[in-house]
This record gives sequence, C-alpha cells and structure tokens, in this order.
Amino acid sequence: MFKRSEILFIDGAVGSELERRGVDLSLPLWSSRALIDAPEVLAAVHRDYLAAGAEAITTATFRTHRRSLEKAGLGQRAAELTRQAVEIARRIRDEERPDALVFGSVAPLEDCYRADLVPDEETCLREHTELMKNLVDAGVDLILIETMNQLGEARAAVEAARRVAPGKWMISFCTRSDGLPGVLLSGEELAPLLSQLGDARAVGVNCVAANAMVDQVELLRGALPKTPILAYGNIGHADEDGNWISSDAIDPDDYVAYVTSWIDAGASIVGGCCGTTPEHIRVIKDKISLS
Repeated sequence: MFKRSEILFIDGAVGSELERRGVDLSLPLWSSRALIDAPEVLAAVHRDYLAAGAEAITTATFRTHRRSLEKAGLGQRAAELTRQAVEIARRIRDEERPDALVFGSVAPLEDCYRADLVPDEETCLREHTELMKNLVDAGVDLILIETMNQLGEARAAVEAARRVAPGKWMISFCTRSDGLPGVLLSGEELAPLLSQLGDARAVGVNCVAANAMVDQVELLRGALPKTPILAYGNIGHADEDGNWISSDAIDPDDYVAYVTSWIDAGASIVGGCCGTTPEHIRVIKDKISLS
C-alpha cells in the first residue's frame, strides 16, 4: 500500500483544529465531545483537509476507548461513538476524495504526556483490542496506533492490532526532544521494539516538535530500512490541563522546510499533529509536490 519512493500526504491535527473552530474540548472527553456536540464541525474539518490535498484522514477516535468515556459516564457508548466517528470520516472521504484512506486512530489509554499513568500490559491489550475491533467493524482502512509513549503499552497495542487487523496497522511513537533520538517520554529506549515491527505498514513519530523531528526520522530509517517512515510534528504545546496552546505556532511556509527535511531523512508519509491546520497541509502538499 505504501511505497518508499512515493510521498503520502496525510491530514493535520483534528483535536486542536476542532478547538480552533470553537468546539469544547475539555477533558475527559476531549475530541470525542465533537461527536456528541458538533459532528457537523468535525465533518467540516475532514472535508477541509481533503480539499487541502490530504490523501488520508484520521478518525476522531483518540478518546473513544471505553476507559476515556467512562470518566464522563459514557462508557456504554464506546462502540457507538467509535462507529459514528468512522462513519463521518468515511462519508466525507466518499464525497470529496474516494481514493483517500481513512485511518482509525488508537491513542494511549491515559495521558499522552504521562507515561507513568499507563496501565499494565494485560489491561492495555484488552482495552486496545476492544477499540480496534470497533474501528475495523466500522470500516477503517488501516489502524493507526499513535502517540505511544511507553514500551509496554506499545507492545500491547501492536499485539492487539496483529490479532484484529493483521497486515493493516501502523504505529507512531511520542519521543523526547531534549536528548538522544529514539527515547520515549517514559525514558525507555525505543530500539528494542523496532526490530519486532517488520510487519507494520509504517512506523513513525508524532506529537514531537517540528524542529526536533528529523533526528527521530533518521533513527527509524536506519533501524527499518524497508519500512515506510511516518512523521507528523506539532507546532505548539500542552498546558497543565492538557489543552493545546498554539501560541508558538509555525507559519505554514516555515513548516514546509521542516517537512522537507523529514523527507530528506527518509520519511515517506508526512502530515501534521497538534496545532497544524488544513492550510499547513495545503502548503506542504503544493510545495513538495512541485519540488
């Protein structure tokens, strides 16, 4: 499905874009709140990314695990809301760009930036399996395990994907930006797991500052010479409550330079994470496609 010689442009942020458009993303529901309160805004976000040139869009299922929804008393709606998120993404894809892919987002069970909160591996396996089954039943093209910040949960998510969607999954990690590349937010080295990911459709890094991404890509390319490398960076920071602040947002024209450096380092699937917008995707698609 993915070729190293070709560049696939994926979408940018969904959560922070919903917030930019006025949707309440307060915890614990975060982006899943849009499925209840503002499905038409979510549909517009997907539509705008496809219009900007995205060749894949990501479902708003970052917080539709039963665990996340239970914190708001909505655990019984996990399958329903996951299905709704996929249906919205598929509908807009079919209307706007039928050849685009729909990725089913699978996020950490707890906080993306708090590796210390990760449950035990058995729990992770059970809960990720439930979400992935819901995603596959709803019709996603691929499972995207993203923002993994701890080895145990990453291993469990990979095992769940192999059981539920063999050959139709990829994984992206959240690494530290203040030291040697390939170190997860948990402080664990990523290298021991990389050798076990040969069956992934792609392996990557996301939710890392755009200017710190290139070293991560180089490490992954060296470790996985035959696997497509995925890279989508952020352009802001989370506050103490987990809300995304784009006060240091990078201009789309500047973001292109970072994305180009990732491609030069070996990435072949590129897009944006928190803080990026459809305009970022439009600019990188237009400029990189012409280069």
